[in-house]
Amino acid sequence: MDYPGNLFVVAAPSGAGKSSLVKALLELDSHVKPSVSHTTRPPRGQEINGREYFFVSPAEFDAMVKADGFVEWAEVHGHRYGTSRQAIAQRMQEGSDVVLEIDFQGAVSIKQLFANAVSIFILPPSWEELRSRLERRGEDAAATIELRLKNAALEVAQVDRFDFVIINDSFDRALFDLKAIVHAQRLKLAAQRRARAGIFAALNIS
Repeated sequence: MDYPGNLFVVAAPSGAGKSSLVKALLELDSHVKPSVSHTTRPPRGQEINGREYFFVSPAEFDAMVKADGFVEWAEVHGHRYGTSRQAIAQRMQEGSDVVLEIDFQGAVSIKQLFANAVSIFILPPSWEELRSRLERRGEDAAATIELRLKNAALEVAQVDRFDFVIINDSFDRALFDLKAIVHAQRLKLAAQRRARAGIFAALNIS
């Protein structure tokens, strides 16, 4: 189904800055709304249920899978994450643009379900910088950091499956690039037809 709102799917290896960039975009652009995923992992730091994620038990997650409640779900770093189809569709139907933070497996699945979804991959400037960022976070043990780096090598190998790529060597420049992608997508002919259908009809443009 074609919705008036756009769907932006943002993926990146852990530590590349995806969450910070999306958070900054949401603060700058009130027309973009977040899609809140469900996860079986516990909250980190100041995360609040229903804001960053819906934190659910493995049993609750299983029940949603059986009820076909997710457009996609995957296991990442030992925890499961899922995206509600209803939540995405409802916001786009209301005319809002939706931004979805997701792993690359989920991004590929979303593109199959929402043909107009715009996929964006965030790359770190180097492996050394990615390791440094993971260590500076101070959230993971050394073994977990090594696992994240190992997974990152597999994830960046999928970059050619995405529509846009942003290299986050400078946060301000990366944010500018992300905003540019969002704005350019809104101005595409197909997106304008969906969002401003009344104007096209009034101008007798079929």
